[in-house]
Amino acid sequence: MDPKTLRGETAEEKRLAEDAARVRNWKRWGPYLSERQWATVREDYSPYGNCWDYFPHDHARSRAYRWGEDGLLGIADRQCRLCFALALWNGKDPILKERLFGLTGSEGNHGEDVKELYYYLDSTPTHSYMKALYKYPQSEYPYRLLIDANRRGGLGASEFELIDTGVFNEDRYFDVFAEYAKASENDILIRLTVANRGPEKATLHLLPTLWFRNTWSWGPTPEESTNKPSIALERDGVVRAGHDVLGEYRFAFEGNATPLFTENETNSTRVHNYANGQGFVKDAFHEYVVGGRTDVVNPQNTGTEFAPHYVLEIEPGESDIVRLRLSATEEGPLDPFADFEQVFAQRLKEADEFYDAVIPSEMEDEAKKVSRQGYAGLLWSKQFYHYSIREWLTGDAAQPPPPPERHFGRNRDWTHLFNRDIISMPDKWEYPWFAAWDLAFHMIPFSKIDPHFAKKQLILFLREWYMHPNGQIPAYEFAFGDVNPPVHAWAAWRVYKMTGPRGERDTAFLESVFQKLLLNFTWWVNRKDAEGNNLFSGGFLGLDNIGVFDRSKPLPTGGFLQQADGTAWMGFYCLTMLSMALELAQTNPAYEDMASKFFEHFIGIADAMNSLGGTGLWDEQDGFYYDQLKVDGQMIPLRTRSGVGLLPLIAVENLETKKINKLPGFKKRMEWFLNYRKDLASLVTYCEVCPFTGNRMLAIPGRDRLRRALRYMLDENEFFSPHGLRSVSRVHREKPYVFRAGNEEFRVDYVPGEGNSYLFGGNSNWRGPIWFPINFLIVEALERYHLFYGESFKVECPTGSGNMMTLQEVARELARRLGSIFLPNENGTRPCHGDIGKYANDPHWRDLVLFYEYFNGETGRGCGASHQTGWTALAVKLLENTIEHTDRSEIRRDAESDASIRQPQLNRARAA
Repeated sequence: MDPKTLRGETAEEKRLAEDAARVRNWKRWGPYLSERQWATVREDYSPYGNCWDYFPHDHARSRAYRWGEDGLLGIADRQCRLCFALALWNGKDPILKERLFGLTGSEGNHGEDVKELYYYLDSTPTHSYMKALYKYPQSEYPYRLLIDANRRGGLGASEFELIDTGVFNEDRYFDVFAEYAKASENDILIRLTVANRGPEKATLHLLPTLWFRNTWSWGPTPEESTNKPSIALERDGVVRAGHDVLGEYRFAFEGNATPLFTENETNSTRVHNYANGQGFVKDAFHEYVVGGRTDVVNPQNTGTEFAPHYVLEIEPGESDIVRLRLSATEEGPLDPFADFEQVFAQRLKEADEFYDAVIPSEMEDEAKKVSRQGYAGLLWSKQFYHYSIREWLTGDAAQPPPPPERHFGRNRDWTHLFNRDIISMPDKWEYPWFAAWDLAFHMIPFSKIDPHFAKKQLILFLREWYMHPNGQIPAYEFAFGDVNPPVHAWAAWRVYKMTGPRGERDTAFLESVFQKLLLNFTWWVNRKDAEGNNLFSGGFLGLDNIGVFDRSKPLPTGGFLQQADGTAWMGFYCLTMLSMALELAQTNPAYEDMASKFFEHFIGIADAMNSLGGTGLWDEQDGFYYDQLKVDGQMIPLRTRSGVGLLPLIAVENLETKKINKLPGFKKRMEWFLNYRKDLASLVTYCEVCPFTGNRMLAIPGRDRLRRALRYMLDENEFFSPHGLRSVSRVHREKPYVFRAGNEEFRVDYVPGEGNSYLFGGNSNWRGPIWFPINFLIVEALERYHLFYGESFKVECPTGSGNMMTLQEVARELARRLGSIFLPNENGTRPCHGDIGKYANDPHWRDLVLFYEYFNGETGRGCGASHQTGWTALAVKLLENTIEHTDRSEIRRDAESDASIRQPQLNRARAA
């Protein structure tokens, strides 16, 4: 990476520094508007708790939201008080296109799924420049066809997507680009470019819409003024928007457009079948444009929602541009369009300079394009998320009380929880709510472009209005009490190390998260270690249907599971906390005792994992880790070869001797342990004279078990696909694992793509596909093993090939395979796009990349949520790692050459 990275030398880095220091408010505006507020738990006030049915897409245009807003390629201020987004009509659709359409959980053959084509193309971390694209068909949007075809398809078929309907045939569609550039913190330039890709002249109705979130219909709330804001026409081409807290803004629009005004109020007549309490309602623009009703908009040119209505007639192959500007009154220029193009050009130039500094110059051009779109998706996935459980349970003063069933339903034990923040979302349509373990992975790529934001997000989830008083971190809004893998500590540790050189790192951040993580670690130990023997359960642990049973429910056999992944996660957690404690003890000896605690706790976990009852969760016959079912005093191994058995490999950490020598208390305790607990000391691999590090290594698998597990992992007929590690071994395609309990049969098959069972709700897909978070953790673990073993440990990669690799080389090969999902192959096809020819052959599609939720274990085709950047943005780090790893390997070879005179001592140490 260029050495000027994160040193404040680019204009964008200076903006980041000013915002972090609160000198300037550069992040006040951003892509914080959700892409789906309808059918979320927080908008669900039903007695039965089915958010999809209570607030469907059909209601979204007519019904005011309580907790947020949504829109198409839009922006908002950080409290989502004032919003901007696009509305479109092609003259044929039955409704105005104001938001993205998708199928609900019950309509989709593989769960909820957005049925649109849109792409995040660019963004800087302060959102000083942003660009996105929406592809809008010129024929009628096939709402009914998408619903019916997916319902008919069933679990055995792939999802039927918008492109499968034929609406993009003959290129009869519009490319709608939305670009944003900030002249200052509260002065946002908006450029909308509409291109007709079809063979004939086509008409598009464009309504760039500005509106206030409805905060006035609910009665007094703790965070908002009860005064109703307003938008009013000031003069031709300019409206004024006033808000008690946000202040006064002007919104300028160019060209021939009809100004339309209405109120962001529910159309009660349509939704509830009783009279409206006001004359103008939320769906007025739909009725005006699609229904041709002129009486539905306010002739007084005032309201809480406004749009200039453009009717664009665009020749084939041509484009029209609409320019707008939203400015705080004191920041906007007298002529809103005089410097418009210059500002855009400057911000785009600065965005290029920023990414030239961040993305390694050695990367190939295609990989650089993928990285930039990955970062764009990560940044566009930030969203205003508002949810106060206490208010949600009790209801609002000006509304009917919620049903009494609510007090016995979901999240009733989380009354302390109050969310009103900008949060990194998994996917702003499919998952427009935070998921704690997803967010931890998001922060790895985020730390390269916005370290301050990454740290603040990790701290946020440990604050007292998020973390439960018992120490549990909230999972997600469908069930805050569900158990996600404990990766928060790892993310904090990685962000700490990635965001500063040694000696200059943010120890205040590390200490802050460490203190709160102690509470969470204690919660895990108390709740998930059923017998106090260091073998952990935990439920589904984010891996949904990977197990024989639904691990989040009582087992059909009775008894309980001792989970290889649950125990591995806790070993991983222990080692991360140990590393943190050792780091903090360098300047504060009080942390030495904490380091000793985590050192000994990890040894206990590793011992239980490997030895309890003989061989713990390790199966000596197969050479693999398995879950074990404990029922009626018997231990029954569940011999499914899955990612569950690979996760113990991630629990590995190198202890720096230089660091330990500075900590006499910890060193003395550790040496006592090694001397007097010789039954456990074998679990510590000790490198006495290693010329590279001189370090110890703690890991769940010893050298032999690691090698045996890697034979499965690197076998292309098992886990090692051309595009990464499968979540379940391919061997189960021909030999499914079958478990019988009474008259019931439970089985695990290899399913490379979308799931084929209704286990865990039907949208669960962990029986074969490639998932980036687990792959990423294994790549990092391989690197840590290599730091200890070096050239002395080589394995066949792939298994049976005769090609011997160090674990560093294996990590690089795995990273390469994962990165190949997004890069064009020799035919110009990106595996993530499957067999859709347009992405390979059409110049208007060729450079577009989608970062899916997971990927087919055979082909690399993207599956599930299509905008999961989100954790699939880890691909960016893996693409960059292929460059960085090469550099580190060369350094290591040089070090090994220098150390050759000490090779006899080195060999003896490694043999130990």
